Amino acid sequence: MGDVWIRTISQSLVRADRVTEIATSRGSVHDDQGYSLKVVADGKVSILIDNSDLAGTTIERLEHARRMEDALLLAMDAASGTSASVVISYEKDGERWILRPASELAGEIAP
Repeated sequence: MGDVWIRTISQSLVRADRVTEIATSRGSVHDDQGYSLKVVADGKVSILIDNSDLAGTTIERLEHARRMEDALLLAMDAASGTSASVVISYEKDGERWILRPASELAGEIAP
C-alpha cells in the first residue's frame, strides 16, 4: 500500500496516517464568518480549509464544515485502499476533496 498525504492551504503535505484529530472553527482564520478546517498530526496543527466566503448562521456553517470533515474521512479511507501513494487535496470551486496519484503530481513539476 502506498502512503496517503493531505495537502494543506500552505501547500505542504501531512501524512494521513499521523492525523489524530480533525477540527473545525466557526470562523475563518481572518473573519467571524465562514469556517476553518484543520488537522492535528504529530502534535502540529495544519489548516486544510479557510473558507471566509461561506455565508449563513453559525449553525449552518458548522453543519457544512461537519460534512466536509466527513468527506475528508471518506477520502482518507478511499485513498488508504490504493496501492500507489495518493495526495488528498481540497478543491474550493467544487467544495470537495480530490484524490490524485502522487506520481501524477510529481510529473507536473517543471524541471
